Amino acid sequence: MADKRLSVALIGNPNAGKSTIFNLLTGLRQHVSNFPGITVDKKIGVFQIKDGEKVDLIDLPGIYSLFPNSKDEKLVVDIITDPTNSAYPDLVIYVADVNNLERHLLLATQLLDLQIPMVIVLNMVDIAEAKEQSIDISTLQKELEIPVLTMSGKTGYQIDGLKKEIQNFRSKGMEMFIRSKSFYSMTVGEKALTQNVNTVVNSGQSYRSKILAHHHEWLSHLTAADRIQIKSIAGEVGFDNIKGQISETMSRYNKFGHLVKATLTKPNKSSQSFTEKIDNIITHKVAGPIIFFAIMLFMFQSIYSWSSFPMDLIDGFFGSAGSFVRGVMPESWFTNLLVDGIIAGLGGVLIFIPQITILFLLIAVLEESGYMSRAVFMFDGLMQRFGLNGRSIVALVSSGACAIPAIMSTRTIGNRRERLITIMVSPLISCSARIPVYIVLIGFVVPAGDGFWNAQGLAFMGLYLLGIVASLGVALIFKMILPSDEEGSYLMMELPQYKRPIWKNVLFTVKEKVQSFVVEAGKVILVISVVLWFLASYGPGTQIEAAEEAAITMSTEQGLEGTDKENLIASKRIEASYAGHFGKFIEPAIEPLGFDWKIGIALLTSFAARELFVGTMATIYSIGSSDDETSVIEQMRKELRPDGRKVYDFATSLSLLIFYVFALQCMSTLAVTRRETNSWKWPIIQFVYMGLMAYFGSLMVYQIFS
Repeated sequence: MADKRLSVALIGNPNAGKSTIFNLLTGLRQHVSNFPGITVDKKIGVFQIKDGEKVDLIDLPGIYSLFPNSKDEKLVVDIITDPTNSAYPDLVIYVADVNNLERHLLLATQLLDLQIPMVIVLNMVDIAEAKEQSIDISTLQKELEIPVLTMSGKTGYQIDGLKKEIQNFRSKGMEMFIRSKSFYSMTVGEKALTQNVNTVVNSGQSYRSKILAHHHEWLSHLTAADRIQIKSIAGEVGFDNIKGQISETMSRYNKFGHLVKATLTKPNKSSQSFTEKIDNIITHKVAGPIIFFAIMLFMFQSIYSWSSFPMDLIDGFFGSAGSFVRGVMPESWFTNLLVDGIIAGLGGVLIFIPQITILFLLIAVLEESGYMSRAVFMFDGLMQRFGLNGRSIVALVSSGACAIPAIMSTRTIGNRRERLITIMVSPLISCSARIPVYIVLIGFVVPAGDGFWNAQGLAFMGLYLLGIVASLGVALIFKMILPSDEEGSYLMMELPQYKRPIWKNVLFTVKEKVQSFVVEAGKVILVISVVLWFLASYGPGTQIEAAEEAAITMSTEQGLEGTDKENLIASKRIEASYAGHFGKFIEPAIEPLGFDWKIGIALLTSFAARELFVGTMATIYSIGSSDDETSVIEQMRKELRPDGRKVYDFATSLSLLIFYVFALQCMSTLAVTRRETNSWKWPIIQFVYMGLMAYFGSLMVYQIFS
């Protein structure tokens, strides 16, 4: 151990305060990465103990027991049952909520029986003291036979004491950090099982062998031959997995339940606690959902309104940066690439930062305060009917602002299939980027009305409801066709005490999410932006140059100057570009939807961002500013087909609206789906199924109403 940097792992139940202690120890010396070969995040950091020696600290996902349900929990079991694993820790800091000590000791005693060196930290002692609770540390430490500390992650109380215990482990060895005897007494049958499994895996630890017998089918460090042998042994001795789990769990509770009663003193109060009084309202079957949707409405409005100013600043900054570069560099393909490809691509990445920041700031506050667990509890039953999870409700509502941070928020969903389904259906909820498209097209479908019940407003709401219904319907289909190697999900979670958010934790969470998006998704977005720039800037042979000359001649004949002339040239250039050729090429396929080649170009360019539909129309129709939506609407209203019919009649406009409700016209969403699933398979499936829904939905609408 002297030649190797000490490796320490934080383990505990969800909501025990592990992340708070992790942030206290490491500060800014931390980063997030994936476990090798697994799309599960790990937070790792570095801190120093008394002698200046650096210690590696890893914050493992929260887990309730060594009988896991989710992928995250299985990962922890896989690591701590395999001493050869590179992530296997030298020392475990087990973080338990002192206010829920009995529940948290289940996992603690299991880890003790694995004979892993451990220090137990009883967190949130400040809350316990406020409730007039006290704990006899010396008795608890004597019974558990390992160091036990009380601590407050909120105030930092005893952080130095924790570092001292780690220093003691480094200098005095591991003997005083391992319990000498097992906490769980196995039955005769279990002993026979573990003796045989010991022979197979040469573990030398009876309880570890029992865990291997329970989980031999999925533990990655067991060979195929090991699994076959263990399965055979389990069958011979009549090993029952479920009964074994229940028997062990009840046996442990019977044993340490008396210990908790002997060491934890609570005041004799018959009245309800503050948390219980709040929960009577927050989780009420009628008031609870109303309060939840009021909070979600506030979140949506905040994300939409608070982010508009910083997004405008970012947009303006990159627009100014592009103008500056054009002003100081000579006109060339490289200048165009730099401005229209790279700078525009970076702007396309960074403009989402305000929405991501605000969303995760508000979610982190709700998580830290203890409310989000209540929302998950309330909606879990409804969501599971559609193959989703109680935690999916947060992602679906968040998609109303932007699917990107919503997809990132699904990391809290433990069941892999439920998380995947949530990721796959979240983009069906109409996001704020669709609003400019809706504003333009609804005017062609529904006439404006007077008073509160504006028909266009109702149509706008109807488009959102259509997205919600579609997302639930598609989720139900995915539920039926997606296989799962996990058992049916059921909600097992602890409702934590209400408490004030720890702002340091909130800021660390926001930093982590924003950084993950910019670094990981940004690379993909930038590449696609450059590709789109190339397609819109170049064409076959000399067609671009010929189109530009024709546009100059046409502008001279029509007496166009300034912006009108520039827009006419831009319109002809894009028509002659590869993108224009693509529009002409796909026109036969989109004509049954009521779309012409110009709309086809808009469909292509708006893949970078849905709201680019308006800007593309502005360029194609050679009007002034692409930000002048009134001009766009009026010009589109005048547009005629070769036979004299209006292009944007009721049928075509409604068809185009349906297309944008369903189509995944957002490369940023695909990039984040790729990041979160660690595979191109799922974003491709996502793009294809939403594209088919958009196409056939538009086809049906146009054929009916035309």
